[in-house]
Amino acid sequence: MSERFLVEAVNDALHVELERDPSVLVMGEDVGRLGGVFRATAGLQERFGADRCVDTPLAEAGILGTAVGLCMAGWRPVCEMQYDAFSYPALDQLINHVGRYRWRTRGKMSFPLVIRMPYGGGVRAPELHDDSPETYYVHTPGVKVAIPSTPADAKGLLAAAIRDPDPVVIFEPKLIYRTARGEVPEGEHVVPLGEARVARDGADVTLVAYGAMVPLAERAADALEGEASCEVLDLRSLKPLDEDALLASVGKTGRAVLIQEAPRMCGYAAEVAAVLAEKAIFDLRGPVLRVTGYDVPYPYWQIEDVYMPSVARVVDAVRRVLAA
Repeated sequence: MSERFLVEAVNDALHVELERDPSVLVMGEDVGRLGGVFRATAGLQERFGADRCVDTPLAEAGILGTAVGLCMAGWRPVCEMQYDAFSYPALDQLINHVGRYRWRTRGKMSFPLVIRMPYGGGVRAPELHDDSPETYYVHTPGVKVAIPSTPADAKGLLAAAIRDPDPVVIFEPKLIYRTARGEVPEGEHVVPLGEARVARDGADVTLVAYGAMVPLAERAADALEGEASCEVLDLRSLKPLDEDALLASVGKTGRAVLIQEAPRMCGYAAEVAAVLAEKAIFDLRGPVLRVTGYDVPYPYWQIEDVYMPSVARVVDAVRRVLAA
């Protein structure tokens, strides 16, 4: 075990997986000589060469389209989208091709492709650098989606994604790239997709979160200490969703507050709320509340703290659901 920041754990996973499997390659804008804008791919090109850590043109649709062909030729490409909102030009490839190939070939062809990208706000970045587009990807049939909140999970989920026979999108919360620090296993480390994690035990209300919202939920639980016992459930995997863990936690506490950075309308929290309404209705002792971003474009950095979920907003939601 060694202590690493979250972005260092991502880099470690890439080193381990490229060494383990010669069919894995990394491709994206500035991933090679520069080592990525966040240095997530630092050292890969020096160690594995320019054929397995490929600097691409500034063309996200081209990156993913090329990866489609590489998959067909037997490679396992790991595509970096430099920032969250930069990925939108590649949605055509994702929706029309990446998500459909197993179905299109009647299961004859697997499609082991990974898309990883930093996402989310709170880092005082300009426009198109702060979005939370996870719902677009979750909504695409044939695509799995995972979001880590700890360095160990960042390494383990990425390794699982690279080894998976189907396309997986990994969102990496840039807000905690260099603030989340923890023990990470050396060598090969895999965290299975589709398994949530209880980050904190509690009895009165479940705070459901993922990515950078997990440490926020933990801070809210600390703020409510002595007033309410909050369980924090880190989903880790958005698709497949670990419904068993979700229902077990809410079945125990009877209340749920769902937290996401993305805008409220049709966000991932709405899907979680629907699952609870369908399968946990007799366990619930209050309404399912959401703490989310607002239905506006992500604002300029001067007011982003007002836009993003905060400890105060989560605490207010917990108090309201307890009083219901």
